[in-house]
Amino acid sequence: MIGISDIEAAARLIAGHVVRTPTVESPGLSALLGVPVTAKLELLQRTGSFKARGATAKLLSLSEADRAAGVVAVSGGNHAISVAVMADALGVKATVVMPKSAPARAVEIAEAAGATVRLTDTMDDAFTLMSQLQADGLSLVHPFDDPVVVAGQGTVGLEFADDAPGAAGGQEGEGLTDVLVSIGGGALISGVAAALHARMPGVRIWGVETEGAQAMSEALAAKGPQPVRLSSIVSTLSAPTVSQITYDHVSALVSEVLVVSDAEAVQGTLDLANHAKVWAEPAAGCLLPAARLVRERIDGDVRLGLVLCGGNATTTDVFSWAERFNLR
Repeated sequence: MIGISDIEAAARLIAGHVVRTPTVESPGLSALLGVPVTAKLELLQRTGSFKARGATAKLLSLSEADRAAGVVAVSGGNHAISVAVMADALGVKATVVMPKSAPARAVEIAEAAGATVRLTDTMDDAFTLMSQLQADGLSLVHPFDDPVVVAGQGTVGLEFADDAPGAAGGQEGEGLTDVLVSIGGGALISGVAAALHARMPGVRIWGVETEGAQAMSEALAAKGPQPVRLSSIVSTLSAPTVSQITYDHVSALVSEVLVVSDAEAVQGTLDLANHAKVWAEPAAGCLLPAARLVRERIDGDVRLGLVLCGGNATTTDVFSWAERFNLR
């Protein structure tokens, strides 16, 4: 299990390479949901998502020989962008493997950063090719099956705990009661949950997945990681399985994993634009319908925290999905 000291060490390691993103109270979301809402704007992170944190921590932890060999990563989009951009900044040659369903913009950004991009038919095929390239000698920067990456993503929770209302000298009862975090392979929620439970005892952590990208939900039901069939449009949450390390953290530290539809996630993206004035991707938009479920289930005061994990969706993509689902 990742501890707070691991996360604090990761924060020191990546300082100066990533952005300390804003933590803001959102009047618009508070009015929409009917309870106080604070958002961690990780969509303003370098590379447009939290993934820069874990990628940077892993790249900086590699030996000179491993960096010289070059690195390989697999991704539905955001991890590929982050590995490509941060590897370029650190002078490391990167190869990123993505399924053809990955956003075209992610491919363009990775290539522009100098990475070699390999496209496969499916996400399963992408993970298979990643393993082959690792066997050929490239150093692996795994998106979620790595304690260094989990600790790096946990720095989101460290900052959230320090910057949220009531965190520093506030009155009892002012702090967050419930924090919602999206789940793909589970590194973000694992690190955030470890940080928040250490810094904010008593806070409840809720995971959120989309239908057709339910690797953690199925792992929890099966008491361990299982391969899943992927059908969600939300490629950045579409991991074919979670890892043992992320399963262990979620099963121990997360209250529940909620599942929402793709249509609800896209509507959440539109609502974030209209009410929070931020441009998020559906991997973050899925938090809003889940927040309504949390609000309905919890008696008494609820003060929500939302980790808005990324904003790497084009207007064209979002409006196309909105039209598909007949959304306003």
